[in-house]
Amino acid sequence: MGCPICNNENVETLKSKVVPSKTSEINEYLLRCEECGHVFKEHTTFEKPKPIRLIISENGSSKRTDVDIYPDDKLTTGDILISDLGQSEIRSIELKTNKRVKSAIAKDIVTIWALSIDIPSRIGISINFKGITQAYKVDLDREFRISVDDTIKIEDIIFKVNVIKTLKKKMIRGSAKTSVIRRVYGEPVKYKRFDYDLTNKVAVKKENKKR
Repeated sequence: MGCPICNNENVETLKSKVVPSKTSEINEYLLRCEECGHVFKEHTTFEKPKPIRLIISENGSSKRTDVDIYPDDKLTTGDILISDLGQSEIRSIELKTNKRVKSAIAKDIVTIWALSIDIPSRIGISINFKGITQAYKVDLDREFRISVDDTIKIEDIIFKVNVIKTLKKKMIRGSAKTSVIRRVYGEPVKYKRFDYDLTNKVAVKKENKKR
């Protein structure tokens, strides 16, 4: 908003108000140029936010709500949304053509698929006992890091991590936050030393199964 007399862009807002409209948000301003003192009016017009269907995943179950987004806003996977169900991270975007994309303009979107970030991350753990696998689901703080070669205790089992599967890749070295980990794979060790105990984090214990 520049002064129509001297084109100076340094202006002071004297008054502002919102003008009612069914389809748009209209903001009117009374401004004064800080260079020449000229007083003038300006306005901005935006389309009102429109509701978009939001599907939020929470540890295997899904909840549906709507989130209001301005039609020209661009949404991308990884963006954080705030709705009546709390904070969630966009994982996929569905267009009106039923195509799934990583980024789109809001007016083209029919559904947003997201993951709740207000709850702990639930990750899988598979421990291989020479062809028989013991599996768990554990709930951990989203910032908690697990590293390849970590030694972990669950119940009476102590195992060493050898593979970490994230949302994007499998890792045989390094570490990752549980917010991006899908499953941890390991094998039992005979020694009793361990880096941390996740026994009280177990949410689901599955029966042993042959590989």
